[in-house]
Amino acid sequence: MLTIGVLGAARITDNALLKPAAEVDGVEVTAVAARSRGRAQEWAAKHGIPTVHDSYEALLADPAIDAVYIPLPNGLHGRWTLAALEAGKHVLCEKPFTANANEAREVAAAAASSPLVVMEAHHTSHHPQTKRAAEIVASGILGDLVSAEASFIVPMPPSNDIRWNVDLAGGSLMDLGCYPLRWLRDVLGTVPTVVSAAASDRDGIDASMDARLDYAGVPARVRAAMWTTPPLLIGATVVGSAATMKVRIPYAPQTGGKISVTGEGVRLREKATSKASYTFQLEAFRDAVLAGGPVLTDAAAAVDTMQTIDDVYRAAGMQPRRVS
Repeated sequence: MLTIGVLGAARITDNALLKPAAEVDGVEVTAVAARSRGRAQEWAAKHGIPTVHDSYEALLADPAIDAVYIPLPNGLHGRWTLAALEAGKHVLCEKPFTANANEAREVAAAAASSPLVVMEAHHTSHHPQTKRAAEIVASGILGDLVSAEASFIVPMPPSNDIRWNVDLAGGSLMDLGCYPLRWLRDVLGTVPTVVSAAASDRDGIDASMDARLDYAGVPARVRAAMWTTPPLLIGATVVGSAATMKVRIPYAPQTGGKISVTGEGVRLREKATSKASYTFQLEAFRDAVLAGGPVLTDAAAAVDTMQTIDDVYRAAGMQPRRVS
């Protein structure tokens, strides 16, 4: 049995961990700690979590916990991943992995020198639809690759939401753009270089980001936005000389994802399984910890993603998210 403690009573934990844990054998969520004990107690009572700790440090010191899930604000991911490793805990850390590439390299170095599992929670990478899209590209059915595009645009009006807090490493690229960046890497099979970028800067936060990249000779566009026109755009396209692949709902395929390939003499339509990407992710985390299984979204890959994010910010004339 893999016992998991949660650092922070974040809303995402329900879908990202608790629901999958109810389906995945060999995993149990046993403890939580939050900024206040009262908040942690309320959250634990709601979700049936047996143990509440007074602090993050107390949870990490609990010998009954094997691993921790970290859904804290972006700017706290690196600090608490390092603390968890020092405490001897395996880590499943939400994306983006850290506040910037330098911090990611520090965490990756600690992970590389430890026998513990460190996994970035890029759940989309674990879903079969993503793997299938990569297989289609690799098959050559699209012909020579001409271009690619992936977008994640969702309205999030400016408010007290942490996504609009520069001190917590918020921003559209950090919270939304990391998805299409990682998806294109998974599907095209290479780490990109940044060509150019343009951002809508709102007091140091990118309300939107439009980046041009190069994936080993394939020009690509990544768009992310929390407040822009169009108000909602979630999808991905890979254009080849022989056919075009369009992917509907690439970042949560279980909610109606679909792959369509169209070209002269080519027509393919495939619906995604409704099994959640979070469930596939938790299975992979369990297998990595208990059986030495592979870690698809490991710390080394996270460094590459964070470096790309930093490079996009610089290309857009903005400083990467720097926090203490």
